[in-house]
This record gives sequence, structure tokens and C-alpha cells, in this order.
Amino acid sequence: MSETILVIGGCGYIGSHVTRQLSESGRKVVVYDNLSTGFRDALINGEELIHADLSDRDSLSAAFRQYGFTTVLHFAASIVAPESVSLPLKYYGNNTRNTLGLLETCVQYGVKRFIFSSTAAVYGFPDGGTASEESPLAPINPYGTSKLMSEWMLRDTSAAHGMQYVALRYFNVAGADPLARIGQRTPEATHLIKVACQAALGMRDSIAIYGTDYPTPDGTGIRDYIHIEDLAAAHLSALAYLEGGGTPTAMNVGYGRGSSVREVLEVVKKVSGVDFRVVETDRRPGDPASLVARAEKIARLTGWQPKHADLRTIVADAWRWESKLAGK
Repeated sequence: MSETILVIGGCGYIGSHVTRQLSESGRKVVVYDNLSTGFRDALINGEELIHADLSDRDSLSAAFRQYGFTTVLHFAASIVAPESVSLPLKYYGNNTRNTLGLLETCVQYGVKRFIFSSTAAVYGFPDGGTASEESPLAPINPYGTSKLMSEWMLRDTSAAHGMQYVALRYFNVAGADPLARIGQRTPEATHLIKVACQAALGMRDSIAIYGTDYPTPDGTGIRDYIHIEDLAAAHLSALAYLEGGGTPTAMNVGYGRGSSVREVLEVVKKVSGVDFRVVETDRRPGDPASLVARAEKIARLTGWQPKHADLRTIVADAWRWESKLAGK
């Protein structure tokens, strides 16, 4: 297939894994990234990088004129939910406004297919701690709201202009490339598995459990952790779905089962062989007791099947990557 695919934010954690899988499947990819949180050397297959900000409409238009993109995958966003509460306008600017500008450019240049990086945060506190695509959309912070607003813009743009799209609602992404070529590198990352690996490596004095009195089997929060490799593969499945005539939709991407904070920490201790210090403290505001995906829809519509759906596998790949980073 000769078409060149545009990946916005392809130097970041998720975008770089999707870019790698696209290239390894024989696709031609151009990445557009401002490198504010991404890394140029995350493009391990020699993909071309356009180093520019998404708000730079001149650079964006020039890229479309040069390559004639008809497929766009959009990952560029600010993603720290607590920060979004204190800096809401940053999130509505980076996430919502920049997506608006991208969509205007896509309409102008006749883009046919669009895959959007959304989030389970659009559900807020789903009833029973489990969210399907039909669950009420009730985000509790500007991060979730900014993503939901982008989904709504996509929906309406598709209806008016015929651009087909899939919005993928991620649950808790973790792990790294099994060969430890790329992974999560953001220095101030708050991902539990990454932070726990850093504690095991002696890079942190301890790790905190925020809340031990949740109505869960061991009192700690439960999340649906998904391996980055499976999440990346979901984007290729969504693209194939659109290329096969699939209609616009949103799909959850998770495993449909959760692991508690205590369970995750125990697995990290076993994989690393280090009994690092764990501190128990109060709940954080805005943390649901449980957040687990109903993910039957993506399997039914695209045939996506996870291949790394084991917590120990996720942790082992994260540990390998974090150990490599620490050795640099």
C-alpha cells in the first residue's frame, strides 16, 4: 500500500509503539511531533519526523500538501489528570483546541480515516466500576472533558464531511516493547508499574498506596492494565476496520479484568527480586475504587485479540525497559 500515514505525536510513549508496528507491517509513516514529551530516537525504523507543534497550522498544512495524507492517527495531548485540574486551560488548549485545528486541516485536505487516542477518563466513575461504550459519559476532570469534547468534534465532523473515524478509549497502559527498544520515558511519569520499577531500582525511596479502604477485595484501587503492545495492535486493527468500510465508532481498549494496587506491587517485587518500601496513605481525590473495561466491542468489530494479557508479562517487559533506562 503506497499511502503515507500521518502519526501526530508519534515520538511519545504510545505513539512510538504504534508507529513501530505500522512500519513493521509495511506501512509508510510520517511522524509530526513537537518533542515536548516525545523523543526523536523513539523512531527506531527511520521514520521521517516533522518537528513542529500541532498549533502551527502553516507547518501542518505544508505537511498535508507535501504528502497528501488521507489517514491520520492522533496521539498528541497532555495526559496528567491531576494537573488538568490545576491547569485546565492548558488541557483545553493542547487537547481540544489543537484537535479542532487538526480536524479543520483534515477536512480541508480530504482526509478519509482518522484514529483518535481517547481515554477511559470520559466515563468518570462508572457504575459498578466497569465501563462499556454505552456507559454514561461523565468525566470528572478537564483531561477527560477535553478528550470527550474532541470525540464530539470528531463525531460531528464525520457526519458533516464523511470522514470515518475510530476513537479508542484506553484503560491503564503499561509495559514496554518486549525487546526493550522503546518504552515509557517521561521523567515525571505517574504510572504505577513504572514508579514501582523505579522503586525496585533504588531510584525512589518508597512507593505510596493511595487509599487502602476502598470497597475492593484488598482495599486498594483496581485498574484494567493493558500491555502497550496490545494497545498499539488495537490501532492497526482499528485502521483495518476503517479500510474495510467500518463506520465511525468509539471502542474501549482493555482486557476486561482488573488488578489491585497491592497485586501489582507484589508482581513487581517478584519480577525484580527486590522488596522495596511501600507506604500506605490517604486516598487521592478523583480516584475511583475500580475502573475496568468492557472490551467485547473491539473484538467483535475488528477481530483484535490481545497477545500479552498477563500482568507478569506486562511487569517483566516494563522491568526490562526500566532497568535499561537506569543503566544509561
